[in-house]
Amino acid sequence: MQSPLAGQKAIVTGASSGIGRAVAIAMGRAGADVLVNFVSSPDAAEQVARQIRASGSKAIVYKADVSNESEVAEMFAHARAEFGTVDILVANAGLQQDAAFTEMTLAQWNKVISVNLGGQFLCAREAVKEFRRRGVVANVSKAAGKIICMSSVHQVIPWGGHVNYAASKGGIDLLMRSLAQEVAPERIRVNSIAPGAIRTPINRDAWETPEAYKRLMTLIPYGRIGEPEDIGKAAVWLASDESDYVVGTTLFVDGGMTLYPGFSDNG
Repeated sequence: MQSPLAGQKAIVTGASSGIGRAVAIAMGRAGADVLVNFVSSPDAAEQVARQIRASGSKAIVYKADVSNESEVAEMFAHARAEFGTVDILVANAGLQQDAAFTEMTLAQWNKVISVNLGGQFLCAREAVKEFRRRGVVANVSKAAGKIICMSSVHQVIPWGGHVNYAASKGGIDLLMRSLAQEVAPERIRVNSIAPGAIRTPINRDAWETPEAYKRLMTLIPYGRIGEPEDIGKAAVWLASDESDYVVGTTLFVDGGMTLYPGFSDNG
């Protein structure tokens, strides 16, 4: 059976660890050649690239800060030079700088917004330019290009103590939907994935001990934490022609966290 992303070229930002790592590896296993973007962990990024190459796909690593306009443009130029084009963007790079609201500095606010939201804008803008330049290529994909924005359940669930992060994810929702509306007539598909609690280093405190894990399970009706591979599989599906009629949608991969389980017994 043909790999669902055979012949396609992908950029995955923030791909040296966590969800980005799993998405990049899944894309490679599905047949895509992958640019593994990183900002501070070159060895980890190279390990991801080696796993992709072991699956039979090509992989290159590239350092770029997604909040830096010129670095994003240069990253896409590098991908075109190495791969010829870009078919898929997974705009995953993001970070947290948490603080109580009155203790949060403007620098913390600006950093999170510029990376989590501004970075998605810059990367998506370059992707759309490339998709328009190339158009639909028969026997590669039914779409001219696919953008997957990595959001969070916190685009809908308020999160005290993390207002910069939650605001960035709420912004991603309308960035994605507004962009999807604008470019869908050009056969460019834009969607989001909103992970819930996923077993990654960024939220280790929430799952590492039995006590923490038990508390976490009160928020997840399905009764288990998500694994990075759960998001990787979802991303491959959204990037493939199997989801060709899916446009402007957020796919929540959260074990039911957005069902607000605290209200299951009427609150």
